[in-house]
Amino acid sequence: MEEYLDIALTSFGHKLLMVTALLGMRDLATQHAVQWLISMPNILKASTVICRLMNDIVSHKFEQERGHVTSAIECYMEQNRASEYDTLNALHKQIDDSWKDMVENFCVITTENQIPRAVLMRVLNLTRLFNVIYKDGDGYTQSQGSTKTHIKSLLVDSVPL
Repeated sequence: MEEYLDIALTSFGHKLLMVTALLGMRDLATQHAVQWLISMPNILKASTVICRLMNDIVSHKFEQERGHVTSAIECYMEQNRASEYDTLNALHKQIDDSWKDMVENFCVITTENQIPRAVLMRVLNLTRLFNVIYKDGDGYTQSQGSTKTHIKSLLVDSVPL
């Protein structure tokens, strides 16, 4: 499971998304901030774990039917000789623990580091986005349901301010 996560967290592209989001922030995209993100700080690692595991959980059955590679589900089940039910509970606990790590790290970084709060908010907001997309199923691959409704309500049927 640890070997899978090492590879999956890197190949997921989460760090690249964060650096790209940072570059759009103009004056906050300092060399220090970019280097900080590239170093994979704990808050970004926790965010990546949340997003990767949520994706694996909701897309597991669909991807297995399509013959995709192993996910966290199979790795955990094999390593721990666990049922799918116990595996899902354990991965949900790991997601919950990662949320706690994110909040803790958010508070520590804002008080002890030179990283602007707006940069940290990008990490938090990207994680929230994944939570919305994967909370009720695979809203990325099968986006005709709640994801479409969310986007439509935001961009088409938005409430005027």
